[in-house]
Amino acid sequence: MTTIVQTAQGKLQGMFEADTAVYQFKGIPFAAPPVGELRWQAPQPMAAWDGIRQATDFGPRAMQLPVFGDMNFRSNGMSEDCLYLNVWTPDPSAHSQLPVLVYFYGGGFIAGDGSEPRYDGTQMARKGIVAVTVNYRLNIFGFFSHPELSAAASHHASGNYGFLDQNAALLWVRDNIAAFGGDPNRVTIAGESAGSMSVNAHMVSPLSKELFAGAIGASGGLGTLSPRPLAEAEQIGQAFAKKVKAQSLAQLRALPAQKLLEATEGMAPPEFPSVIDGAFFPDAPLEALAAGKGAQVPLMVGWNSEEMPYLALFGNQPPTPENYAAIVQELYGDQADQILKLYPGTTQEEVEQSATDLAGDRFLVYSTWKWAEDHQQSGNPVYRYYYAHPRPPMVPEMANAIAGLAGGIIEDAAAAEEAIIMPPAKGAVHSADIEYAMGNLATNKVYAWTAEDKQVSALMQGYYANFVKTGNPNGPGLPEWPRMDASTKMQAMVWDVEPHVMVEPHRARYTFHDEFFNK
Repeated sequence: MTTIVQTAQGKLQGMFEADTAVYQFKGIPFAAPPVGELRWQAPQPMAAWDGIRQATDFGPRAMQLPVFGDMNFRSNGMSEDCLYLNVWTPDPSAHSQLPVLVYFYGGGFIAGDGSEPRYDGTQMARKGIVAVTVNYRLNIFGFFSHPELSAAASHHASGNYGFLDQNAALLWVRDNIAAFGGDPNRVTIAGESAGSMSVNAHMVSPLSKELFAGAIGASGGLGTLSPRPLAEAEQIGQAFAKKVKAQSLAQLRALPAQKLLEATEGMAPPEFPSVIDGAFFPDAPLEALAAGKGAQVPLMVGWNSEEMPYLALFGNQPPTPENYAAIVQELYGDQADQILKLYPGTTQEEVEQSATDLAGDRFLVYSTWKWAEDHQQSGNPVYRYYYAHPRPPMVPEMANAIAGLAGGIIEDAAAAEEAIIMPPAKGAVHSADIEYAMGNLATNKVYAWTAEDKQVSALMQGYYANFVKTGNPNGPGLPEWPRMDASTKMQAMVWDVEPHVMVEPHRARYTFHDEFFNK
């Protein structure tokens, strides 16, 4: 029972957990530290090492501010030196040839880490899968374009460093995963929110699309944060350089990482855009996907029933029919009446539900739907889901906590005064699916999990595991899940206590937005 594996860079010493019979290898460097002159460069090869390197602790997480209340980390601090991945395997033998799941974390490309307990790969490994979580650069460190950077690059463009980090990790998996018992020809990439958008990105990038055999997208298509033209991204980068009083790339690289991070306070994900760079994205990626140029692999994709609360539209205004009509008029102009037919709001109760649906559709449901539609039209297997099961109440110890942004919680009363407070959830909120799908309910101590929650988690784990193993979520003991095709593409598998196939009732909403956003 050895816990030592040989990778292309050197030997690694992991650990074996007897209770689960799973081998864990944490904090594995897959690229050189992106510091100094390597800040804002594509990831460079990791140097080989002599002897045996310890892989028993998570590496540092990427530079980030504390944004989301549902994130907690097991990482070894925070650092610009963050390009590490983690592997869980039931059998680190080269002959095992087990299917592989590579998971990209969410967090709006401004936060997140592969050490988060909800992404832990132990339970997937217990199902005969080699599970991998990957760190990648975030915010200003991962998505920054500048004319000086573009001039120095071989492809005359800059940006997309976070995506290039993920690509480097996929190349590492291709070259090394067999040493951990994995089959490099049976890799499935997966992610939630920004992680799901990342999956969409790799499916259409020529640098990545041959590196995996299947894809899982949870709540987010690339259209939510569409890549920008290079000139536009460079202007955003120049504005940031002016903000930190840096007159050159050399001065930007000389600034301490913490100072750069502090300068991002208050900046939102759209202010760290990915870019059509001629390399990772040679052309507009959404157009390429619609033209059938993406990876020709099976896709399992879907979203949650309450991705965004009505508060996202109303802010501090009360959710009255009058306020709702005014907001819709401002957003949609001469098409407001059409929106009000699709999302009616004649009573406060109806307004709250319709505004919740509209906010979620605008946020990421439409982009996820569009991804599924385009991929299905290219002839590939697509299995679409709709996750509807709400989380249970919080445990008594959290009685004074309140719901915060993106499924998080706020415990500190002082912080709650300045935070965005969410209304009580009526459905499955954004990011609530992760610990269910990965089998990690027990790692989340906030909620009083019930037998029904464990039942739903078992269902979702089963579909995930089957899809990773075969490219098809169906298997013994699970309700039959039809794939989308010309006659059934309006169907979706509803993940709930009583799972069932649903004929999509809201297609008109998505086709409206398809025309609205692409006119």
